[in-house]
Order: sequence, then C-alpha cells, then structure tokens
Amino acid sequence: MEQQATMASSRPRVTIKHPALAMVSMLIGAFVGMFSETSLNIALPSLMASLGITTATAQWLVTGYMLVIGVVLPLNSLITKWFTTRQVVIFGLSDFLVGAIIAALAPSFPILLFGRMIQGIATGLILPLMFTVAMQVFSPAKIGAAMGACAMVIMFAPAIGPTLTGLILAKLSWHWIFWAFVPFLVIALIFALTSLENVGQLTKPKIDILSILTSVIGFASVVTAVSFASSHGWGSPLVLGLLLLGIVVLAAYTYRQVHIATPILNLKIFANPAFRAGALMVMLDFGIILSAMYILPMYMQKGLLLPVAMTGIIMLPGGIVNALVSAVSGRLFDNFGAKWLTRLGFLIAIIGSIMLLTTSTHTAVMFVIAAHVILMIGCPLAMSPAQTHALNALAGPTSGDGSTIMNTMQQIVGAISTALATSLLGIGQAASHASAQGAFTAGIHVAVYLPLILSLIALIIAFTTRSFKTEH
Repeated sequence: MEQQATMASSRPRVTIKHPALAMVSMLIGAFVGMFSETSLNIALPSLMASLGITTATAQWLVTGYMLVIGVVLPLNSLITKWFTTRQVVIFGLSDFLVGAIIAALAPSFPILLFGRMIQGIATGLILPLMFTVAMQVFSPAKIGAAMGACAMVIMFAPAIGPTLTGLILAKLSWHWIFWAFVPFLVIALIFALTSLENVGQLTKPKIDILSILTSVIGFASVVTAVSFASSHGWGSPLVLGLLLLGIVVLAAYTYRQVHIATPILNLKIFANPAFRAGALMVMLDFGIILSAMYILPMYMQKGLLLPVAMTGIIMLPGGIVNALVSAVSGRLFDNFGAKWLTRLGFLIAIIGSIMLLTTSTHTAVMFVIAAHVILMIGCPLAMSPAQTHALNALAGPTSGDGSTIMNTMQQIVGAISTALATSLLGIGQAASHASAQGAFTAGIHVAVYLPLILSLIALIIAFTTRSFKTEH
C-alpha cells in the first residue's frame, strides 16, 4: 500500500504523451506576450518623436496593454472550464497574430494602441494556462524544473526585449518591432495544432454576469486611475474618483467571490499561508522587474545620452544572466526549497537598486551594466521558487485558480508599478533645477526608490513567512 501511494504521488496529475512538446506553444506565446509587454520601453522616445505624443500618452502603450491583460486574466479560470486547452491557446495565438499585424501597419497612435490591446487579450489567456498545464502534466519531482523553464520565459523576455528592440530600431522603424512577433507566433500555432493536448475537465459552470462586470470595472478602474496619475496628478478628481470606484467595486467583487457557490475566481485559497506568502513575493518581484526595466532604457537614452542601439546592447548582459538564473533557480528549488533562495534573491535585488541610486549623468557604462546584472540575478533567483512554493500548496483544480490569481495580480502590479515609476520620474524632474539631462537623471533617482521599496517589502515577507517551515 505504501509503495502504491509513493508511486501515485510521483506521477503527474494528468498523463499525456509528450509533456515537453505540449508546452512549446504556450512557452512561445508567453515569451512573445512578455516581450511585447516590455519591448516598447526602449522605443518610447522614438515613438514619441514619430507620432508626436507626450511621455504620459506613450505610456498607455505599456499600461493599456497590461490593462487588457488585467481584465482578461481574472476570467481565465472560468474560460478554461468552458473551452478546452487547445481551443483557448489556438484562439489566443491567432488573436495575438492579428493584433501584431494591426500594430505593425498602424499609421497613428490610436490604431497602434488598438493593436496593442488586442495582443493583451492573448497574453491574458495564455500566461496563466502555461503555469496551470505545467503543474498538471509534470511529475512532482520535475515540477521545479518545469516551473523554472516557465519562469525563464517570463523573466528572459523583459530582459532581452530592450536589446532586440534596440537592434531593430538601429536599422528599421518601430513598425518592425511588431513584424518581429509574427514568425514566432506562426511557429507557436504550428506546435499548438500538432502537439498540444487538452488538460483539465470542462465543467461549464453557471456564468455569473455580476462577477464579470465587477471584475472588469474594478480592475480597469484601478489601472486607469494610476495611469492617469502620471499626467493629471494624484490629487486630480478624475484619478481619485477612478481609484475610489475601483476599490469599492473590487471590494464588492471579492465579497461575492468568497460567498457564492461557484466563484469565477476562488479567492478562498488566500487562506492558505504558503500560497499567500508565495503569491505576494511573486507580485512584488514582478513589480521590481517591470519598474526597473521601464526606468533603465530611458535613463540610458536621456540621462547618459546613449543611442538606442547602444542601449539595447548594454541591456544584453543582464538579459543573459536573467535567463541563466531563471533556468537554474527552478532546479535549485527541487533541492533546497524556497526559503533561502527568496531571501538571497531579494537581498541581491536591493543591492542592485541601491547601485542605480548612485548613478549620474557621467556614470561609467560598466557600472550601469553591473547594477543591471545584479538586479537580474536577484529577481529570477526569487521568482520561480516563490511561485512554485505557492502553487505546490494547492491541490487539484485550485492550482488553476492559484495560477490565474498570481498572473492577474502580476499584471495589475506591473501596470501600477510602471505608472508609479512614470509619476515618480516626473516628480523628480520637476523638483530639479539642473539641465534637461541632469533633471531627467534626478527623476530617475526618485523612480528607482520604487523597485528598492518593493525589494525591501518582499525581503521582509521572505524572512517572516512561517509557511517555509513545511519545506524539506
């Protein structure tokens, strides 16, 4: 009996023929989604000049994309109970392809933003499904490595995005950033059609329209309010009104999810201390990465006055280190658990953030590369172990809810942290009496306090959580 129980516990929750091949389409789709989320950071100055728009307007290409993801993600758990894995992934990849082509052909800002928001739908569908499927089709002994591969895709895309974008912009127009997505998406579609198997059961639960409405209105209001704050100010009636609306509606949404029989999102899993701690660390880690990746390219171009192609090259070492650490951290989790990996990771991220605070208009490029590399060691070192620690605490269908919740909150935190970084950048610039270059660098210093504070909060959680006691 004991041997049978051991064998059962070593098997994957769902058995399919080729788990690795089944993951390829989602891994590519998630990579393109995350690449799309951060690739425009380095292109914003070029887009502002080409389209004649302000920084606050250009920021909507980043936050608008994340806004749509934040609206779609909470519905993911419901969608996967009505449609098969293949249907969701194939639709998502096709949708992304259409959005990329619209953006590539866009003659103006509104059409470009429309194409970006269509892409956001796809990322919102594929991102959580990738983690859910990985948790289902790999055995417990391989879950850490599988989650490490997923985390590598999520972390590598934002790190390599600026480099690839810089190289594209050095020779071609910004339109080619979106054309570059097309071959990847076509390959992903081929793998989805040939290798992807259905995972999970279609229960087709009753659709609660009120939950959907409160989810959409609540998340959209919060992200929109924070995005408007960079141009209207935090004291603006519009910003305060949207924030208040979002908070009230999300409170009603949360209450309803906890009390109805078939919630769209099972928020009761937050009662699990291991999931709660892991999810919080993942959200904060994502906020650190996105805010830093938003700040750094602009500092290089406007603070150090480096050309866009050089900016991309400078970001490359950090991107390579990010990929390597992300790949290794999943395997390290299998051996050591999350306790010390998360603590060490956030401590290293703090060191990288402090280094960025000491920069100036004359800082050596090697110092900036070193700060970026250190940040890209710390963040991925903590990311995969925290995520696996959280999802391992859940059983059966609740792992899908956990994946959806974490990915939803990542995007909300990502949108908010990007908008906050923009606001802090503007505050720092306005308070400085230096030249345009010096004032922008002063603004960057104020903005860098955001990833530093997020790293400190995450480190405190990593040191105080009791759920690590359950680890080996």
